Amino acid sequence: MTLPLDNRRVRLGRSALSVAPLAVGTWAWGERKYWGYEREFTSRDVVDAFVASADAGLTLFDTAEVYGHGESEKILGFLLRKRGEGLRVATKFALLPGRDGARALPRALDLSLKRLGVPRVDLYQIHWPDTAMASIDALMDALADAVDAGKVGAVGVSNFTATEMRAAHAALARRGIPLASNQVHYSLIHRAPEADGVLDACRELDVALLAYSPLEQGILGGKYPPGKPPEGPRARLPSFAAENLAAAGEVVALLGSLGETRGNGPDQLALAWLLAQPGVVPIAGAKTAAQAERNAGALAITLDPEEIAAIDRATTRWKTA
Repeated sequence: MTLPLDNRRVRLGRSALSVAPLAVGTWAWGERKYWGYEREFTSRDVVDAFVASADAGLTLFDTAEVYGHGESEKILGFLLRKRGEGLRVATKFALLPGRDGARALPRALDLSLKRLGVPRVDLYQIHWPDTAMASIDALMDALADAVDAGKVGAVGVSNFTATEMRAAHAALARRGIPLASNQVHYSLIHRAPEADGVLDACRELDVALLAYSPLEQGILGGKYPPGKPPEGPRARLPSFAAENLAAAGEVVALLGSLGETRGNGPDQLALAWLLAQPGVVPIAGAKTAAQAERNAGALAITLDPEEIAAIDRATTRWKTA
């Protein structure tokens, strides 16, 4: 199904990478323990989600070497070989225990490229900072070397504070390379980037903010009402605590009310709110074609100022560092 969506492209910071304003998260692809791959959804579902996302005009697919212990990269690589024209890939390097800090990055990158079946990754990111394992300068130098080697197009970071991001930006600048993005947790019920300085720093430095968990793993779509958290390890997350689900339920009700006359669901309005924030590119996960189509449908929504203000007022309590 091809949806009548906005064909805009946004550039990630000052890099040359241009993508659709909404990205596709692939953490669940191949992840059995956390997401229930091949138990709650199948490999056929993933293929359909990929096709629906591409048909809708979404171009950036975000993965990581640790997702499903490499299975996400393998699955995405297989799908890209079937139909990858015009699509872009983002993956991540993790500072895992036992690794030799930044010196492990070249080997990890080669393994990611092998699993993906590509000679070059469009966006390569540090998954999280750990200055005890590797300095930010050393990590940025390793990323810059990968760019110089032609194995990486644009470079980014993930889960970096404003201070850490500034340090990364400065280190890359010394090599003549822009910092394209910082991927952090950002949603209507997790508005920390607005309070901890990350969003302001992104805008000041011209760095894209890639927002992961924009639907709070289904909460903002109304999938988990109060008293009904998901099964498995996710139920232990603070966002699924009874009091948080109850508070989030009020936001879902507001989004549902605003979307009712439009024919849109609360999940789509939650994404539309993020899409309306300058410099923000949400990364929405999709395990099925239906989810992919609903996510992409948010690109066709234009919230009016009154709706944006109402949503903002209802979620101000989550604007904390």
